[in-house]
Amino acid sequence: MADLRVPPGRAGRMWLGERLRTAHRAATLLDHKAHVLRRERERLTLVADRTRAKWAATQHEADRWLTRVAVMGGQREIRFGNADQLTEVNVTWDAVMGVRYPSDVVCILPNQSITARSPGSAALTEAATAHRRALRAAVEHAAATAACRILETEMRETRRRLHAISDRWIPRLESALRSLTERLDEDERAEGVQLRWAARRTGSERAS
Repeated sequence: MADLRVPPGRAGRMWLGERLRTAHRAATLLDHKAHVLRRERERLTLVADRTRAKWAATQHEADRWLTRVAVMGGQREIRFGNADQLTEVNVTWDAVMGVRYPSDVVCILPNQSITARSPGSAALTEAATAHRRALRAAVEHAAATAACRILETEMRETRRRLHAISDRWIPRLESALRSLTERLDEDERAEGVQLRWAARRTGSERAS
C-alpha cells in the first residue's frame, strides 16, 4: 500500500474509495467498448468474406479472358490493353468508439478505349472489362480486411487495458482499502479502550 502513496488515516480511506470507484467505471466503459468493437468486427468480417469471394470470382474470370487474348494475339495483343493512366482510389472513413477505419471505397478507373485492330480485339475488350471488375473487387476487399485488422488491433489493446484494471489495479486498491480499514478499526477500538480506561480511572479517583 505504501507504493500507492495513500494519505494517512480516514483521508486515505476516502482516497482509495474514490480511486476504486473510478477504476470500476473505467472497467465498465472498456468492457462496453470491447463488446461494441467485437460486434463491428464480426460485421466487417462478413463483409471481408463476401468481398474475398467476389474478388476470387472476378479474378478467375479476368484470368480466363487474359488467357484467351494471349492465345489469340500473344503478348503484343496484351500490351495493347495497358492503360496509360493510373487508377484513383478514394477511401471513406467511419468511426466506432473513437476508432477510425475504412468503410467504403470508390475506384476511379481510366477510360476504357480499345480500338478494333484485329480479331483478338473483342477478347481484349472483354479481358479489360473483366480486369476492371477484378480491380474494383480487390480494392473493396483490401478496405474490408484493413478495417478488420484495425478493429482487431484496437480490441486487443482494449482487452489488455481491461485486464490490467480488472485483474491487477482493482484487486490492488481493494486490498489496500481492506488493510487500511482494518487498521483504522483497530485504532478506533484501541482508542475506545483507552477512553473507557481513562473514564474508569477518573471515576475511581473521584470516589476516593
